[in-house]
Amino acid sequence: MANFRMATLNDAPALLDLSLRAYEPIRQLGINFAAATADLALVEKNIRENLCFVMEEDGKIVSTISARMPWGPSPGPFGVPHLWWFASEPDAGRKGIGREMISWCEETIVRDTLKSPAVSLGTADKHPWLIEMYKRRGYEIEGSKDLGKGHITIYMKKILIPGMLKQDGEKRH
Repeated sequence: MANFRMATLNDAPALLDLSLRAYEPIRQLGINFAAATADLALVEKNIRENLCFVMEEDGKIVSTISARMPWGPSPGPFGVPHLWWFASEPDAGRKGIGREMISWCEETIVRDTLKSPAVSLGTADKHPWLIEMYKRRGYEIEGSKDLGKGHITIYMKKILIPGMLKQDGEKRH
């Protein structure tokens, strides 16, 4: 059974190892994601500055995801929690570990704990399947930006609590 928890600085070496192995295909595609070329200092910075979660099976970290907060040092574009640094054990095959991790974060943390009506993420326009995968998960493209990383970042958002977001100047009471 999976165990979900906040990462600690003690987890940083294991998270670095998992990230570098999981992001090998990203490096092969030539996509410049921070997690793909991370070092221990960057992993520790992520743990300190963001909500960094791990999923464990039998005491081993098999997946991780982080949420950058709107009030944090590196907010997402829409004023809602922004998911990033999502990695799952590449040797696990297609067991649904990644799907379980992202669903847990979206539902248990972002929707039920933070009460955020939506969540965002960014991915590379050059990635051959991530945009379609996130669309199947309910994300919609909301914008794009050239962040100088050699690709266009596609920003996507998913509504988690319908009816809670303000529409064009509408006041909520």
